[in-house]
Amino acid sequence: MTRKLQIRPHAWKLKEPFAIARGVRSEARVIMVELQQAGSVGRGEACGVPYHGETPETMAAQIEQVRAAIEAGCDRQQLLHLLPAGGARHAVDAALWDLEAKRTGVPVWQRAGAPGWQPVDSAVTIGIRGIADYEAAARERAGFSWIKVKVGPGSPREAVAAVRRGAPDAHLIVDANQSWTLDELRDYALQLRPFAVDLLEQPLAAGSDAGLCEYTCPIPLCADESLSTADDLPRLVGRYQFVNIKLDKVGGLTAALQLASAARASGFRLMVGCMLGGSISVAPGMVLAQQCEVCDLDGPWLQAEDWPGGIVYRQGRMSLPAPALWG
Repeated sequence: MTRKLQIRPHAWKLKEPFAIARGVRSEARVIMVELQQAGSVGRGEACGVPYHGETPETMAAQIEQVRAAIEAGCDRQQLLHLLPAGGARHAVDAALWDLEAKRTGVPVWQRAGAPGWQPVDSAVTIGIRGIADYEAAARERAGFSWIKVKVGPGSPREAVAAVRRGAPDAHLIVDANQSWTLDELRDYALQLRPFAVDLLEQPLAAGSDAGLCEYTCPIPLCADESLSTADDLPRLVGRYQFVNIKLDKVGGLTAALQLASAARASGFRLMVGCMLGGSISVAPGMVLAQQCEVCDLDGPWLQAEDWPGGIVYRQGRMSLPAPALWG
């Protein structure tokens, strides 16, 4: 039976400007996909990977090129060969999972073989700001289990110290978004040890991290920009202890589950992350989160608006998506 495909761009307003080492954003620009078949509607959403040049316009163009195959009934495995890794495939893959769940009554987490279906604790992000504002933001999040601290070039010590003062009990992730050198990492990691940082995310530029093979960091290192697909895993062995799997990068939950299996087989510990976007963009990530040690799916929490009936965050704990929303 044929399907009807609809694609539309959307921009979600953020609660505040979101600043990281690469720049500042005031909205989350996404693409929304709907697949209609026999009275059921499956939905997907993706931000894509802006630092790979993806925009709602480029993602829509990619999907349009394979519209005929999607509407003719391609499945998720066939989609892996129709579209490359990236946001376009994530959006369509999510819509296919959702459509299948709504048509069969079998929830996505069961069909995906997840070990369970429980609410998860997500890290919530504090973007780059002044030192006093880091502490104030941390105090507002003091009851959250995980906080991610965005930092840029230059010593992160004062920023992390301010967050630790504001949230003395939270697990901390420090994310430099590729802005340090290896010598800076050696220095900064020692500076951060007194603040009980749990994870350092992508301190060095992707492709310039070979020096990590000969360096033992006192804080576990997590690859983010250095990892898109399973093809990247061999070069990350010996450099990182964790990998951050983002569905926008790997191209959807179907590919993400395969990547997670390959990453575990290569000895990596797992983190699931997200780009900016609404609840439907991160709902598939909650399926992967059931097998991850660290979860960073706070995109909707950073927004001033979201899907009706979207995921609820209570001190960082994400409610399961309602069946009517996704999955």
